[in-house]
Amino acid sequence: MELTGSIRADRPLVVAALHSEIQYLEGDWPRLVTGVGKVAAATAVRGALCAGLPSVIVNVGTAGALVDGLSGTFAVDQVRQHDFDSPTMRRLTGRNFGEPIDLTVLPEESRLVRCASGDLFVEQADVRDRLARDAQVCDMEGYAVAFAARSVDIPVVMLKCVSDPADESARESWIDAVHPTARMIAQAVEERRHRLESFAGC
Repeated sequence: MELTGSIRADRPLVVAALHSEIQYLEGDWPRLVTGVGKVAAATAVRGALCAGLPSVIVNVGTAGALVDGLSGTFAVDQVRQHDFDSPTMRRLTGRNFGEPIDLTVLPEESRLVRCASGDLFVEQADVRDRLARDAQVCDMEGYAVAFAARSVDIPVVMLKCVSDPADESARESWIDAVHPTARMIAQAVEERRHRLESFAGC
């Protein structure tokens, strides 16, 4: 993990898995690069929050499209784990684990999706079709970021930019999309800057 800047209660914290995803981001908000996957993301976010609490976490990054026709940047209103067997855990323990997490949605958002999150780079059509039953995009860190933030009651705004179709062409598509999606992520954050700063009354 790598934290740039100081976390303060009067401004947001931007969280991304990779430097490349926020390479064009402007402004002086602190930034946390977690590394890839749920364990890395949860550990990095929880560790950073021990140093201070921001007004809101802005989780940005790329995502695979689970349905045809998706492009650009979307706000996520719910994130779920696709690689955690919640029903079996409920039957075994009588308790709920790994349930979907509802996220904060900014006013005036119209492009909303649900995100399936897990430690798998989705690049197979059968996996894509299965995940598409409950979500429209997929990533590898969103649930972990939301889970860690929820443990200290910090709201999460999640913005995901479609980088690939989550099928057999996903690897090549993701590589080609690194710079274009980073620019779109920066633009999406900038367009929401005043609304995000309102969490702290800035």
